[in-house]
Amino acid sequence: MRKRENHTVWCTYTFVSIGMLAAVQLLLSRFLSIPVGGFGRISLSPIATMMAGLWLGPLAGGLTGLIADILGCLIQGYTVNPIITLSAVMWGVIPALFIPEGGKKGKKILTLSISVILTAVVCSLGLTTAGLVLINGFNLYSILLTRLTQFIVTVPVYCLLINLLYFSPVTSMVRQALRTRLHRSPQKQ
Repeated sequence: MRKRENHTVWCTYTFVSIGMLAAVQLLLSRFLSIPVGGFGRISLSPIATMMAGLWLGPLAGGLTGLIADILGCLIQGYTVNPIITLSAVMWGVIPALFIPEGGKKGKKILTLSISVILTAVVCSLGLTTAGLVLINGFNLYSILLTRLTQFIVTVPVYCLLINLLYFSPVTSMVRQALRTRLHRSPQKQ
């Protein structure tokens, strides 16, 4: 039986990767996104956080989302919304808990796509919408249609890009780099 590799190996490589993926998320969310009304945007930014979780483990994925959200709030001059920040963290944690192991590639693609859809439901439709309503004071019924439209537009793109990135050679390169660092460290985790 193969051991699941969804734990985080804490080394310099991991911290540098978290920083780089948080920077990518910031670029995608703050500068390369399409604003939707006064309360949202269509963006590819969750992809960087999900890949951090899939490549580096759930803790690193969550940390990537946390760092990117807080820095993004500071850059844009927003107040940190704790519910939306929790959503940013969960974008990195949830997919990492469903890393496809074994089986045919079709089954792995399906598993990964389901995890992306589940993550988007929990984070985008659930937590972010709750944060906008409870903390920012938006009316649920006035933003729900736009949130659903945003969900319908972005989720297929997320599924496609996550599968392309996860099944690319980059994933095996990241795993190999982490394995090398794990075996070099004096205290194995």
